Amino acid sequence: MTAALSLAAINHVQLAIPAGGEQQCRAFWGELLGLSEIPKPPALASRGGCWFQGSGFQVHLGVELDFRPALKAHPGFEIRGLRALADRLADHGYLVTFSDEVPGQDRFHTVDPFGNRLEFLELHS
Repeated sequence: MTAALSLAAINHVQLAIPAGGEQQCRAFWGELLGLSEIPKPPALASRGGCWFQGSGFQVHLGVELDFRPALKAHPGFEIRGLRALADRLADHGYLVTFSDEVPGQDRFHTVDPFGNRLEFLELHS
C-alpha cells in the first residue's frame, strides 16, 4: 500500500438473516448482547433487516431471500467478560464451544438465532 492509501478499521460486519427475522435479531443483538439498534438509512430501510452499534463497530443484519447461515465464515468480536457472556448465552439455550487453539486469548464460538457462526474472544492481559 502507498502512503496515500491505508485501511483504517472495520466499520461494520454484515450477516444475512431470513425474511421476517428482525425481532429475533433485536432479542439477540440488542437484549442479549447489549448492542444499540440504530436506524437504517431511509433508502435501505425498505429492504428489511436491522443495524446495531457496538463500541467502534456496527453489525448490519440484512435479509437474504435464499437465506443460508454462514457455517464457517464468521466475525470475531473482542470483548471483556468472556466467561460471563458464555454463561449468558448458554442460559438462553445457545451452544458455546470454547477453543484454546490461538495463544494469548480465550475464545468461543456460538451461533446467532439463524445459525450464523460467531466468535467472541478476550485477549490475555
